[in-house]
Amino acid sequence: MRIVFMGTPDFAVPTLDALFQSSHQVVGVVTQPDKPKGRGTKLQYPPVKEAALKQGVKVYQPEKVGEEGFLQTLKELAPDVIVVAAFGQILPPEILQLPPYGCINVHASLLPHLRGAAPIQWAVIQGDAESGVTIMQMDEGLDTGDILLARSYPLDPKETGGSLFDRLAAMGGPMLLEVLTMAEEGTLHPVKQKEEEHTYARMLSKAVGKMDFSKSAAELERLIRGLNPWPSAYTWLEGRLLKIWEAEVVPGEAGEEPGKIIQVGKDFFTVQTGEAALQIRSLQLEGKKRMDTGAFLRGYEVKKGQKLGRKE
Repeated sequence: MRIVFMGTPDFAVPTLDALFQSSHQVVGVVTQPDKPKGRGTKLQYPPVKEAALKQGVKVYQPEKVGEEGFLQTLKELAPDVIVVAAFGQILPPEILQLPPYGCINVHASLLPHLRGAAPIQWAVIQGDAESGVTIMQMDEGLDTGDILLARSYPLDPKETGGSLFDRLAAMGGPMLLEVLTMAEEGTLHPVKQKEEEHTYARMLSKAVGKMDFSKSAAELERLIRGLNPWPSAYTWLEGRLLKIWEAEVVPGEAGEEPGKIIQVGKDFFTVQTGEAALQIRSLQLEGKKRMDTGAFLRGYEVKKGQKLGRKE
């Protein structure tokens, strides 16, 4: 098949690589415009652009894919199918209806569960027992199209947003190739989504990571894992931002105020929450590198009775 691929971040790269290694022909790659990196003015390529250029494939970066000029470009590319993986733009009907086989999306959840922008992290944060990948025929809704293939993955008790990201990214390519083969053979059997069962994975922002110690330790521990490595769960210690990277749920002390440090050990300190407590095992103080708590405590004094959080 002649394929136009649309994707932007690291998650999409294994799927694109699978297409490069297949018998299909990637005739063009569409990704988001380059963005400034850091404080300088140097532009950074999206990961998908870097992967495409290594293969010598033409890359297109329209501000909006619905622009008339770009629609004409797509028509000239004459794809049999458009494959989309974490692209970052809504496709208009003109594009959805352009290829003979339509537009196919690689989505990192078991649809209709966790439609939207951040299904990987929310699966961990919510404590889901499983996640997975769905290959979907795109329509005009937000992840509402027919399911072409779905495969589940059981979450490890210590799953992080990063580890689940890697696992699901690796699943997408082989699944997509299966779907393309079935499409060519005419053996696809699309399944309608059960609309009444849908949930939504809203976009992540740094604000999501602010730790509310009135919540249970179990909820906060999942938040820490789900937002590792980005955007991270955080609080404050003596007015300085403190990112928490790893913690264990342990028994708390009845009557203690949420956010108060109730124990300081050699390689941990323990914080009371609304239910049980969190034993902090890995962290990063503002201006410092990430480290285990034991190393941190050897250079920074933490006392029982101190309270985490921003002073109002």
